[in-house]
Amino acid sequence: MQKPTDHAKVAPTASLPPIPAKRYFTIGEVSDLCGVKTHVLRYWEQEFTQLKTITRRGNRRYYQHHEVLFIRRIRELLYEHGFTINGARNRLDQEKNGPANDKPLPVLIDREVLKEQLLNLRAALQD
Repeated sequence: MQKPTDHAKVAPTASLPPIPAKRYFTIGEVSDLCGVKTHVLRYWEQEFTQLKTITRRGNRRYYQHHEVLFIRRIRELLYEHGFTINGARNRLDQEKNGPANDKPLPVLIDREVLKEQLLNLRAALQD
């Protein structure tokens, strides 16, 4: 029998509290806002280079609003969608940079051939 993980007990991102209109958040506040423990936030800072906190007096971490949103996105990918750390990192890079190839896919079939096949299919269905 499989032991349930902490991820099974995690509330969905939609049920997290709203983010207050503040400039900076402490690690404890972010922990409460994102439903993630403080040691996990510190680990994610090492794993996700996009996550850059501000350190001020006493070497205390402060997060900005956009970083709280980013942490919620990381949480969603890891806990709700089952991504690995590497998978989440890759997905976030893709979201930031957009699709790797913006060129349209080549047409692999001639339109006239397709039209003829569709007409034949229609005729077969009507019989």
